Amino acid sequence: MLIRTLLPRVQYSRLPLQPQPTVNKSNMTNSAFSSNFSCFRKSVRINSRGVCCSARRRVRYGDDEVEDEEYGHNKEIAMLESYSESAWSKALLVRALVDGEEEEVLIFRGFSSCLSSRTATELSKSVLPQKAIIKSIDVIKGPFDPSNIEYLERDLTWETFKSRLRTNTL
Repeated sequence: MLIRTLLPRVQYSRLPLQPQPTVNKSNMTNSAFSSNFSCFRKSVRINSRGVCCSARRRVRYGDDEVEDEEYGHNKEIAMLESYSESAWSKALLVRALVDGEEEEVLIFRGFSSCLSSRTATELSKSVLPQKAIIKSIDVIKGPFDPSNIEYLERDLTWETFKSRLRTNTL
């Protein structure tokens, strides 16, 4: 109690929720000034603590583009992601065929990222399309360091890995 009274009270200032304009307001009309920031106000939500937050995932509807339907949900990648959530010290390096091209995907702690091409920024999309065929899986020591890869197991087939998942021998 004594220490609390001796220390000065610290007031934490909150950051402004809207950006402060650097232009001279006298040169602008009120309608022009408010329209510059109207989309900013609509896209920001403020939680109970007064902190700005935004949505992480978007809702998917049945009438999305045909391209999204073609991509689909890859059950194999979802299984590998759920396995990697429990195996914190391991990362998976997956090689798959998509339309005749080889893709490399790194899966670590429940998250997947495509190493050979762009990873979709939209989290509701799978990293590999539904029609992808997994060729091999390498189990490596995590976290992933591309300059020093420590392989625990190499070139496992999908069937071998899947059977090990079912029997919990990984």
